[in-house]
Amino acid sequence: MYHFFAMLSRMKNVNRWGLMRNTRRENLCEHSFETAVIAHALAVLRNARFGGHADAQRAAVLALFHDATEIVTGDMPTPVKYFNPEIRSAYRGVEAVARSRLLNLLPADLRPVYRPLLGEPEEPDRDLLPLVKAADKLSGLIKCVEEKRMGNREFASAEASLRKAVEEMHLPEADCFLREFLPSYSLTLDQQGR
Repeated sequence: MYHFFAMLSRMKNVNRWGLMRNTRRENLCEHSFETAVIAHALAVLRNARFGGHADAQRAAVLALFHDATEIVTGDMPTPVKYFNPEIRSAYRGVEAVARSRLLNLLPADLRPVYRPLLGEPEEPDRDLLPLVKAADKLSGLIKCVEEKRMGNREFASAEASLRKAVEEMHLPEADCFLREFLPSYSLTLDQQGR
């Protein structure tokens, strides 16, 4: 009996933004889905508008699994994770242990397929990783925009920080998403339907 997929289903039990007051909780499963949708969109934008040849489906799959180790580690708040190099290094070690633990929940013949999805990317995936990272940040930015729309000023600083982080990535696809798609998240359902 193998427990890998049952463990993955626990992503819905891992809440994000633990240090912040939320008007609506967001779990890791929701975040991973949204990150996958955005990573796919960024790859499509790269191909359609910027002459790229990104595998949009692979970008989406990498994004689906990008935070899977947090099933084991929990969601470490960004200010803590990046507080200093020692903490960041220690957290990388914890992630490696979590990755190994998850992989060991699979039969040996399936591990090579899931290893790159859990944070040990193969060479062909390396070009997609900036898109996945941008999608991750954009998903966080969307959460901030939605919280602010609900009157929660708790997310104002995080919103500014995430927007700046996306802009500093200098990815034309992400810049396009910021301009053309992000503003819709500030609108009501009726306004989005027009």
